[in-house]
Amino acid sequence: MIIVSWNINSVRIRLHHLKRIVDEVNPDIICLQETKVVTGSFPHNAISDLGFPYQAAVGIKSYNSVAILSKYELLNTEVRNWCEKEDARHIFSIINSPDMGKVEVHNLYVPAGGDVPDIEKNDKFAHKLRFLSEVSKWQESRSETSVKRILLGDLNIAPLESDVWSHKQLMNIVSHTNIEIIALKNLQNAGAWIDAVRELVPIDKKLFSWWSYRAKDWAKSNRGRRLDHMWVTENMRRNIEKVCFLKEARSWEKPSDHAPLIITFKARK
Repeated sequence: MIIVSWNINSVRIRLHHLKRIVDEVNPDIICLQETKVVTGSFPHNAISDLGFPYQAAVGIKSYNSVAILSKYELLNTEVRNWCEKEDARHIFSIINSPDMGKVEVHNLYVPAGGDVPDIEKNDKFAHKLRFLSEVSKWQESRSETSVKRILLGDLNIAPLESDVWSHKQLMNIVSHTNIEIIALKNLQNAGAWIDAVRELVPIDKKLFSWWSYRAKDWAKSNRGRRLDHMWVTENMRRNIEKVCFLKEARSWEKPSDHAPLIITFKARK
């Protein structure tokens, strides 16, 4: 089973890029963040034509918005709202895969947090930390160990020193501050989540998924951050087979600033 997680930064603008990913990767499930389209205007028919008849999407105008696209049946789809905001940041479904059985997939788009890492001076940063806290508490209440689960998406935090181009220069920059890293770790511990990417990629190897549009030559400067993640429960650890970021997608015409994360899971008894 191949799963793609991608902050597409507008599904309607980059539908042709989505088709290219489908053609090159042949995924079974695609989870999108920042689709930037209201729920009723999601391009269901165009995506069905790509081979994904099962879709779950929630969106608001111009911002945020998440979707799960699947070749397999989606069961019990639910949208979760956090911080008293209906801002389309969390959707999950149970995917009935022929190889993996039933797997609960959570697609999250964590708030970016603005520019100032101070909850008193920056409401966006306070919202980010509250969002993570609320999701963590909810995860703690759903700790059934027999359920296969995946949590993925643009979590907007690069937790490791090897997840940023310069730990020294970014340690006080939003997405790599200590308070955010602790909040993300609390979320990971709440679900007993395993970082699927770092299961196969050594923890000291530099690895990025996002490069700013502001860079004149993003590839040459390579000032990236790993903001996109995929976590699994312990009962799926042995299923992780391959991991990669489709870095070349960052060079496509009018690209998203995020590279798709691709993970292959092998069926095991």
